[in-house]
Amino acid sequence: MKNVLETDVAGLKLKNPTMLAAGILGLSMESLMSVANAGAGAVVSKSLGIEPRHGYGNPTVVQVEGGVLNAMGLPNPGIQVFIQEMAENRLTVPLILSLYAFAPKEFATAATKASTAEVNGLELNVSCPHASGTGQELGRDPKLIMDIVKAVRETVNMPLFVKLTPNVTDIVGLAKAAEKAGASGITAINTVKAMAIDIETSKPILANIIGGLSGSAVRPIALRCVYEIYESVKIPIIGCGGVDSWQTAVQFLQAGASAVQIGTAIATKGLSIFREVNDGVERFLKRKSYGSVKEIVGLSHRS
Repeated sequence: MKNVLETDVAGLKLKNPTMLAAGILGLSMESLMSVANAGAGAVVSKSLGIEPRHGYGNPTVVQVEGGVLNAMGLPNPGIQVFIQEMAENRLTVPLILSLYAFAPKEFATAATKASTAEVNGLELNVSCPHASGTGQELGRDPKLIMDIVKAVRETVNMPLFVKLTPNVTDIVGLAKAAEKAGASGITAINTVKAMAIDIETSKPILANIIGGLSGSAVRPIALRCVYEIYESVKIPIIGCGGVDSWQTAVQFLQAGASAVQIGTAIATKGLSIFREVNDGVERFLKRKSYGSVKEIVGLSHRS
């Protein structure tokens, strides 16, 4: 029997259109394997840098109405340590490494190191809203995005996704720049710049003061971004931001996403969210007499 959930994104063959979002359970191969076993079609590592990074002090996470606010500070063991761990484990689904750096040449160096491992694609984090000198400080500038993508593309030949920030007035311009420079696809969106205050102490709750908001509260923003980007680029889009049910996954697909990433919902629903989403999307497709999940990608633009 045909698997209606099978799809491909920029050459990556997926058994279903769900992925683990970067930053969630992606710091070890063991955790990535648990997500793959839970039903994800692909997994994305936590953002890795050339050198190890400790990140910020506590508190780094706070639950807020409609989602989670975090300012972790990109803690990671460094690409080389992660690659060594990869050699001892094998995943049954595509693995995408999320990379961050502080300049185009550093992104290229990171990509070169990553390409020595058995990875299936790269996702460039040019959108973290709370890390100084990297993330959205680079990714708000279309020219810098082009320079970064070109530097990486000259170094590696594999699916290359660019994760964009919503904290700009023209995310479409950023997507166009990434496409022009050679990106294989777009991931939209990263977290929304935000903060929270403790009224008893009158102080910001996060140690870094400013963090990134994820969860259902950002979904309308993410949907709008995916919808607008879809109308302006030809490369595939991975939707990210508030996917917490099969219905919300379908919304992203209809807006133009070829696949969706799931992150914050894991904290509230556990790893069962992947099978819940996939089972629901499959039932929806069959009820509507669609032969493939690809048939509903961008459907809202044609209705």
